[in-house]
Amino acid sequence: MNHERLSRRLFLTRGAALGAAAAASAPVGSADARTIQGMVPWAPGEADAPTPVSRDESYIYFTPEEAAFIESAVARLIPADALGPGALELGCPLFLDRQLAGAYGRAERWYMAGPWPQGSKTQGYQSRMTPAQLYRAAIKGIDTYCRDNFDKRGFAQLGPDDQDRVLTDLEGGKVKLDDVDATAFFKQFLLNTREGYFADPLYGGNKDMAAWKMIGFPGARYDYRDYVGKHGERFPLPPVSLEGRPAWNSKS
Repeated sequence: MNHERLSRRLFLTRGAALGAAAAASAPVGSADARTIQGMVPWAPGEADAPTPVSRDESYIYFTPEEAAFIESAVARLIPADALGPGALELGCPLFLDRQLAGAYGRAERWYMAGPWPQGSKTQGYQSRMTPAQLYRAAIKGIDTYCRDNFDKRGFAQLGPDDQDRVLTDLEGGKVKLDDVDATAFFKQFLLNTREGYFADPLYGGNKDMAAWKMIGFPGARYDYRDYVGKHGERFPLPPVSLEGRPAWNSKS
């Protein structure tokens, strides 16, 4: 039996043809009659607009004790320096809080059932815990470790040098936590902090797009084809968030 091979080209071609047919059948002058390059139908204002996170600065997921750890730790992972602000200044704790309180924290799009053989380091996230559960258990364990080894002081109460020492030992596997793989947590925590530092401000981090400005990233700007071929030149326009620029969203 011959089966027609469904290729990406065939899929896109048929999708474009269906879109063109739908546009052709729509009444002239209707929103559905408008197309992109004469093929893909579109109607303004009907796409799912991105929803900004709540920026009231209060935490939804983190307890006060957890927030104290997160704020102290991200400030050591990406500290402010002469090049620009650090993770704390750019709102990474808020980014982490909103992510852990949402679908990411609940691992809604991940396969989280068994079996549970030991995975390799190249296979990514391996914990049976959701990210939210992982953070909660790890922070509790790290604060317990700190109190046992630093005169009953939690991580947030330590000096910068001791905080760096604890984070380095977490990364190197020298800290043993009861319920969590310390090295796996550190790896995930560092990854998520970097994501918050460079993510669209829509998600709570990268306040004022400062990280983008620092590296010259244009963000979600609609069209910068005029600059693609200008290698080695600094992009002269300010970055744009998925929310757009305030002037564009003005009703006046």
